[in-house]
Amino acid sequence: MDDQRMTGSVVVGVVDTAEQRLVVRSAAEEAVRRGAVLRILHAVEWPAPPGSAESTGRGVTAQEAERVIASFAESVGQQFPQLEVVTDVVSGPPAQALLDRSSAAALIVVGHRGTGGFPRLPLGSVSLQVATHSECPVLVVRPGEREEPRENRVVVGVDVDDLPSGLMEFALEAAQARSAALEVVHVATRPELLGTGPTGPAVMGGDEVVSSSAQEGLENILAPYRSHYPGLDLQGRVERHRPAQALVDASRQASLLVVGSHGRTGLKRLLLGSVSGKVLHTALCPVAVVPAAHPGHAES
Repeated sequence: MDDQRMTGSVVVGVVDTAEQRLVVRSAAEEAVRRGAVLRILHAVEWPAPPGSAESTGRGVTAQEAERVIASFAESVGQQFPQLEVVTDVVSGPPAQALLDRSSAAALIVVGHRGTGGFPRLPLGSVSLQVATHSECPVLVVRPGEREEPRENRVVVGVDVDDLPSGLMEFALEAAQARSAALEVVHVATRPELLGTGPTGPAVMGGDEVVSSSAQEGLENILAPYRSHYPGLDLQGRVERHRPAQALVDASRQASLLVVGSHGRTGLKRLLLGSVSGKVLHTALCPVAVVPAAHPGHAES
C-alpha cells in the first residue's frame, strides 16, 4: 500500500452486489468534493470460515476478486473521469481492513447492510464495527434510497453540554461543500434547573420555558460559527424528548445526517453513544459518524 497516496483519501469498501454501485458513487462524489484519491477496497478471506456471514470472498479466486473491484473502478472512471482511483484487494476480514486504513484516510464509506444476506438486520456488523472503531469519519450509505427527493440540507445532532471536538466543523464543511443549509439539532437529555430551592435544585416545568433556555444555550454555541460562515444558512433547533427519534425524523428529507461516535460516557470508541447508535440503525438518509478526536478538517 502506497502510504503517501493513502493519506487523505476516501476509502470505500465493496462487495460483489449491484446495490454497491450507489455506495461507490457516493464515495466518488465525496472524493471529488475533497480533491482526494478514491480507494476502492475489496477484502477477501482465504479461505472463508465455514458458515461465516461476514466473509466477502467466499469461494472466489484472486482473479475474480480483481474482476469485482475492476468493475467498480471502471464505472467510477466513466462517471468521474477527473477522479484518481486506486484499487485495493486485500486478504483478511473486511472490517479490519477498513479500520487499518482509517488512521490515514480522510473518510471511510460503507453500505448500510452487511454482506451476510440477512435483510432483517437494520445494520450490517461490518458497517457497525467500522463506524464504532474508525479513527476517521465514516459515511454509512443506505443503498436503494438515492432516487427519493431530498432537501439540500445537512443535519447535525449535538449536545451543547458535551460537544465533541470537530463535530460542528465537520458538519459545517459538509454543508458548505454541498452549498446546503445546516440544521443543528440540540439533543438535550438533562432537565433544566431553576436556581436552588429549600429542597435543592428546582426542575423547570414547562416545555416552553425549557425550550427557551436550551435554545438560548444553543444560539450561544452557534454565534461564533455564524460569524465564520456568514454565507451559510445555519439553523438551530432544540429537541428534549426522544432525541434519537428527533434526528431520525430530521433525516427523512435531509441529504446527510452527522453524529458523534459516542455519548457522554467517556469510553472512547468502545460503543457508539445510545443516540448515535439508534440513529445509525434507523436514519433515512446517509449518516456520517465523526470520532470525538477528529480535527474536523474535511467534509462528508
